[in-house]
Amino acid sequence: STQSTWGFSRTMSSEKKVIAVCGATGAQGGGLISAILADTTGQYTARALTRDPNNEKGQALAAKGVQVVAANLDDEPSLVAAFTGAYGVYGLTNWWEHFSSERELQQAQNIASACRKAGVKHIVWSTLEDTRPFVPLDDPEIPTIHGKYKCAHFDSKGEANAFFSDLPTTLFYTSFYMDNLISFGMGPRTMPDGSLALTIPLGATAKLPVIVAEDIGKCAFGVLTRPELIGQSVGIACDQITGEEFAAMMSVALRRKIVYANVPHNVYRTFGFPGAEDIANMFAIQERINSTFCSRRPVAATHQLAPGGVTWAHDWLANNASRIQIQ
Repeated sequence: STQSTWGFSRTMSSEKKVIAVCGATGAQGGGLISAILADTTGQYTARALTRDPNNEKGQALAAKGVQVVAANLDDEPSLVAAFTGAYGVYGLTNWWEHFSSERELQQAQNIASACRKAGVKHIVWSTLEDTRPFVPLDDPEIPTIHGKYKCAHFDSKGEANAFFSDLPTTLFYTSFYMDNLISFGMGPRTMPDGSLALTIPLGATAKLPVIVAEDIGKCAFGVLTRPELIGQSVGIACDQITGEEFAAMMSVALRRKIVYANVPHNVYRTFGFPGAEDIANMFAIQERINSTFCSRRPVAATHQLAPGGVTWAHDWLANNASRIQIQ
């Protein structure tokens, strides 16, 4: 914009790059908005997308000075309106909200199409691997889900990458949330003999890349401030830990002995919570392609990507020990 001699404050504000954030009231999107608000360069401003701007979380964002707009991932025109004038978009879908890969694919297509129409300059698409190139559908060891997926919540995000192929996009590969120990009931379980066990079917030696959900948003901000990452894939993890290491870290944080119980995948599938089959397959596939999966999520690079770094797994456990539910 042209600067008038007297209008410095006006021109400074009009040149801020708007970053529109899907899932703004969730952990990933919330982490990105926090990072934008904490940024001292003043170059960026957040636009929060939420279905209901008047709900408590939307109003809390507005109170911090964030522009909050109504938008629905199932409604492409609402996304076009929300993305218009934005420099960057954080594209995010939540399979766990509805357990439908078809709906997730449609939502991703809506995000991509709206970005195209709005002329967005940098899209960060929060994605995961399509596991089917690694594990064919006819592989008998890992059961096929709904006739066409090996790990539905991974496969539909990975399949959706294609929607962004002609757009200025960074494919942003996330990792297992440390927060799952709280929100997903993956904390230690009490065994029949009274001992505590971490029951994750990860295998004996496989490493699990992990990240704090809010730090995903911090890393996304790091990507959005680096235009040289357009057209690249970026994977993030604050740590990569074996089941034994995870249990040992939890023992220190909770001050109770916790052992790692390497549950067989076929047993974990029967645990009965929604998505148990998908989670069992996820761990089975991660174990099988562990070196590839981990190499895509370099720890040192992740700590450098986020402004101020990200939280190490053992520090997060220490800070959140009281919130981890023992099952």
